[in-house]
Amino acid sequence: MSAETLRPVESKSQQAYRFIRERIDDGRYVPGYRLVLGQIAKELDVSVVPVREAIRRLEAEGLVTFERNVGAQVALIKETEYLHTMQTLAVVEGAATALSAPYLTPADLERARDINERMRRTLDDFDPHRFTELNLEFHSVLFEECPNPHILDLVHRGWNRMRMLRDSSFSFVPGRARESVAEHEHIVELIEQGAEPLEIELAARRHRTATLDAMLAYQAAHKHPTPAPVAAR
Repeated sequence: MSAETLRPVESKSQQAYRFIRERIDDGRYVPGYRLVLGQIAKELDVSVVPVREAIRRLEAEGLVTFERNVGAQVALIKETEYLHTMQTLAVVEGAATALSAPYLTPADLERARDINERMRRTLDDFDPHRFTELNLEFHSVLFEECPNPHILDLVHRGWNRMRMLRDSSFSFVPGRARESVAEHEHIVELIEQGAEPLEIELAARRHRTATLDAMLAYQAAHKHPTPAPVAAR
């Protein structure tokens, strides 16, 4: 008997759950996006009952919120958690980048520039999920050579925490992406020029806090938003 035959049939509720969850994870349904049950049911060619069940499951997981007169929407990132995580990451990643700088080779910096150029090319047909993946890849080149394993562990924890918060800040502040690419080039130039460690650290820290400031401004202005979905592809 083939593995295909043994695979359990996916229920309509599970199908709806997977459909919505995938779109939350890849940024097509951004924080604050309203989940219209009838519309989703129509896309899946099912009744609203399994969609409602999927929404309840996602609500229990903290990915969706439901409010009277507002309905179901993708949960906004918890402002305090995001603030604390980004503040911590700004400090430890800035330090890790400065400590890594003396160990980065011309080949490393060329690789960082190549990744940044790929990020630049995504701007015209913006894919926030892909941009965020490349963003981690870029920064990893700059901080992974950090000789202090304790600081590096804190950086890894910070990035993992951002994943748990479902963060692609760029999905709802896309204008920040273009600024981010320019700041990346500035950090690489500082390292290439042999700038003082403190100057590199502060540049990396400002880069992180600028994204934090943009996100908090968005959150303040969109407590109950109904934005259009951002196409992930």
